[in-house]
Amino acid sequence: MTLENFEYRTSPLFLRNQFDESSEGGFKIPVIPKGDFAESDFEQLLLLGFDRAKANDTKLNNRMVHFFLYDYKFERVWKAPDKIIEKLKPYRGVLSPDFSMYREMNPTMQLYNTFRNRWCGAYFASKGLRVIPTISWGDENTFDFCFLGIPKGSTVAVSTYMVSEHESRKDQKEFFLKGYNEMLRQIQPERIICYNTPFPEMEGNIIFADYELSSWKYQNIDYQPSKYAKYITGALSLPPDCGIMIKRGFVVPDEVKGMGSAFGGEWKPKKPEDERFLGEPGEIKITILTNKKEQYRAETIIGSNRKAEYELHFTDHLRPNTHTNPHKHVINWDKGFPYFEKPQPYINNNMNQKIFEENKRLKMENVTQFSNFDNLSDFKWSLECGGEIEFEWNGKRFGIFKYMKKTPSSPEQILIGPSDITENEYPVVYADTIDEVLNYTIDGHILRDIIDQIDVLWRNI
Repeated sequence: MTLENFEYRTSPLFLRNQFDESSEGGFKIPVIPKGDFAESDFEQLLLLGFDRAKANDTKLNNRMVHFFLYDYKFERVWKAPDKIIEKLKPYRGVLSPDFSMYREMNPTMQLYNTFRNRWCGAYFASKGLRVIPTISWGDENTFDFCFLGIPKGSTVAVSTYMVSEHESRKDQKEFFLKGYNEMLRQIQPERIICYNTPFPEMEGNIIFADYELSSWKYQNIDYQPSKYAKYITGALSLPPDCGIMIKRGFVVPDEVKGMGSAFGGEWKPKKPEDERFLGEPGEIKITILTNKKEQYRAETIIGSNRKAEYELHFTDHLRPNTHTNPHKHVINWDKGFPYFEKPQPYINNNMNQKIFEENKRLKMENVTQFSNFDNLSDFKWSLECGGEIEFEWNGKRFGIFKYMKKTPSSPEQILIGPSDITENEYPVVYADTIDEVLNYTIDGHILRDIIDQIDVLWRNI
């Protein structure tokens, strides 16, 4: 055996056994020692994402560094932890890395990520950093190991961000509170840092760390959020005429992730027309949809799981080259929400034609209307569900279609470009992601910046 091979095989960073003597349980989960904290360390507390931390930071060093990020943003703390110690030293403290604990993960992966969380925390502490353990859990089968490695009476950190209600997702409060209460029982923490608004049912000495004020948007402003925490959490009512507006709900995340379901909470209808995707087994729901170009009948067939199996559209959307009248969309729920698959031809018998003709005479008061996009999330949601969109900007029409392909052999892509193929001023772009669509430029404007100003002529979801 060469010396190089011997050193690799016996490297502490390969064996990860430096903390075996203080480890817990049969899996030898490393223990993160209690940090030396005072009450003043938690006053006016703001957090800072690891991806924005830097060595010799003198501007934001009063914050604590968190890892409530997608794992790829901090994998290097596991692969090469010695290289990031200097980056973490300037700050008030550091939370242990929050490696994913999604409920859908294999239990072995959940155990592995618990080990990585504690090992990194113990390693940081061994290098003189003040560490607060971040706690995540899965279903009840993780409770035997996901709270190990944390001494009783420690200060700990949790996040309610991705288990709160957001967009078209229900909250995962029941799941979260089950693990939270088990954490209280097993660890009996002295303090709990809660990143994002706590649920009212949460007990304990909770230190509220505001997500919005901790984000990158406010890193250049000297905010002192603690005086607002009692109002944001609902502990006190706002004083009359105070001029403060509390906005509750979910802020669309740029980077934040957490525990719970990898898909987010259970899907729920966001708009009245979305209610057609849920019903009783065998039910056929009839909805009259309209936009600025046409109105048409949609028949939604509900499957045995009380979710839509497919939907018939009695129109060609004024695009007979890509849609038959009527046509069929299989509705896929693999992503946790109703996703329209590629339109399929459907036999147009006399009954269907009669219905189509009747649709032309329908009165506007009987229809469900699709309006312009209220915000970026509304637009993204439409495309994520397989929607197709036509809109107008400065008198020019553009289309976005989910199922177009650049070549027969290429994967499905999103096409965006002018509706009039003779319009050569604007390019036709084949995008692989929604973000690429949002970067499409029209007359010097990026679509992302004008999405709430475009005039939507037609959208099929």
